[in-house]
Amino acid sequence: MRLTFAAALLVASAAPTSAQSLHQYGALALSPAGDRIATVENKGARAVVTIRSVADGRVLRTIDPCATCSYSGLTFAPDGDLVFLVRDGTAGTVRLTYADARTTRTVATIAGIAQTPRVSPDGKRIALLVTLGAAKESGATQAGVRMIGEIGEKSDEQRLAVFDIAKPATAVTPLSPAGRYVYEYAWTPDGRGFVATTALGNGDNNWWVATLDAIDAQTGAVRAIAKPATQLNQPRVSPDGRTVAYIGGLMSDFGSIGGDVFTVPLAGGSPRNITAGAKSTVTTIDWTKAGLRTVTLASDQVQLGTLTPGQPVVPGFAKPASVSAGDGRAVFSADGRIAAAVVQDYEHAPAIYAGPIGAVRQITHDNDAAPALVTARSVSWKNEGYDVQGWLLAPRTPPAGPSAGPSAGGAPMITLVHGGPSAASTPGYLSENSLNAALLKAGYYVFLPNPRGSYGQGEAFTAANKRDFGGGDLRDILAGIDAVERIAPIDDKRLGLGGCSYGGFMAMWANTQTDRFKGIVAGAGLSNWVSYYGTNGIDQWMLPFFGKSMYDDIKAYEDVSAIYQAKRAKTPTFIYVGERDIEVPPTQSIEWWHALKDRNVPVSLVIYPDAGHCVTGLEQSADVRQRAIAWYDRYVKNAR
Repeated sequence: MRLTFAAALLVASAAPTSAQSLHQYGALALSPAGDRIATVENKGARAVVTIRSVADGRVLRTIDPCATCSYSGLTFAPDGDLVFLVRDGTAGTVRLTYADARTTRTVATIAGIAQTPRVSPDGKRIALLVTLGAAKESGATQAGVRMIGEIGEKSDEQRLAVFDIAKPATAVTPLSPAGRYVYEYAWTPDGRGFVATTALGNGDNNWWVATLDAIDAQTGAVRAIAKPATQLNQPRVSPDGRTVAYIGGLMSDFGSIGGDVFTVPLAGGSPRNITAGAKSTVTTIDWTKAGLRTVTLASDQVQLGTLTPGQPVVPGFAKPASVSAGDGRAVFSADGRIAAAVVQDYEHAPAIYAGPIGAVRQITHDNDAAPALVTARSVSWKNEGYDVQGWLLAPRTPPAGPSAGPSAGGAPMITLVHGGPSAASTPGYLSENSLNAALLKAGYYVFLPNPRGSYGQGEAFTAANKRDFGGGDLRDILAGIDAVERIAPIDDKRLGLGGCSYGGFMAMWANTQTDRFKGIVAGAGLSNWVSYYGTNGIDQWMLPFFGKSMYDDIKAYEDVSAIYQAKRAKTPTFIYVGERDIEVPPTQSIEWWHALKDRNVPVSLVIYPDAGHCVTGLEQSADVRQRAIAWYDRYVKNAR
């Protein structure tokens, strides 16, 4: 349950309030030769495809073939030409587009949605994930379809299609078989097939039980390679075509990738963990001609590095920041020598970094003048034998006067718990209208803990909250607040708590476990794991954490349900949720609202129409922010 890599009371805190606020770099791709970068960048009120030089960040070319369209899925062909997707929202279509040095042309038009184009090794074909006649956006966090009629009998299918670059397609005929949802894939080096993560049945629900498969590029026939014991992502084939590497681990969210690196023969066999015991989390892999390249999260450091099986990752770039690129965290040249990513932290706005993996440097400076709205500090502490880390955000100018507190004990602080739980709060630039910035402006400190269950401390740490939701992870958070109070002027009598998704669960659950918080905001939270199991659209994610289904072990689900301990809840709570949330249905929020109301605990619930998970629309999320701060001001800032 996410928002992923966010302490999500509001949409990602790095998002600007308008296209003019910050220069954004999306969908970053690196040419195979490592000499050019392509991104989707805002140009005034519009976003255009921009090609830059890796050497100095200079703009070489802009591409904008449709004045009313949006662009995504940038990828380079082996010869350096560019492929991308053009989405026409008014027509409900996506155009697969090919751009050489002089012209831009359409290869295929998809009536539906599409993502992840990849060019074949010989440069003659483009593979693409297509959902024909899509009823919703891809992914479980997107707003679901209305639950009417006979339910559960039909769902969108994302299938693999292949197109000839030289011959525009007159029709779209998927290659992979019907009934099988394809999540991620890569070409084999000989161009004769693909490796992919796939599952039969509902695509939103079965990502957690996907298998590693081979798909024939001519017939679409599927052959099983492995059924790992963990979730898996980012399959990549070795240059000699013999071995597949993938990231495997305990992953709670569609698209939130983290774990160890496993390898398995392409012919099939038992996967082997080649990073077992590492005290870090791998979030991206690529198999270049020079070997495996990785992005890892190690406590508060993001690292771009080289991986040799059986040996620790050798970082070539390490920084307390967050990175993004393409459908991973960074991209690498074909020879593995050059790396590129969009880099940002709490105090520095997004910039493109690129160069030799051991000497990656900033090459764009469009946002250098963006002001730092916060002072950020990494905080580490030990609890029950675990090393735990989090982030403390403080106003650039420490609060004084009324915000210093009625109790004269320091400033109020809001703890925001990230979604997941398999995720982490990592640094993202704070725009003026993000929730975190608004809280800081209002005189609050903000604490973003990464308790057990999070990424960044190794797979054993990520798996440490199995069958223990709200146990050790909550104790880690409370110990982290103690650690913060030892180094910052925080008023312990004015603490607030918030979060969305898993963070929303923690906000609801903590209300029954501690009276330390004076005000709570719970977004898309889970109050009753028993009813949640029977009504959510992604029940498969729960099995690795609970061990058995709710019907086979109901007590395990009851034991961590706030609703069963509602008599102990006393903290005023604002609750919000999207009407069409399929990850955490709004009934979970209604149950908790009803319980608190029945107990005469101050409570407010807002259900946002047509919204999906964590309410990410611009206007609606602004309303969430306004209501949340008003709630904290009333019950936390003015607590006595």
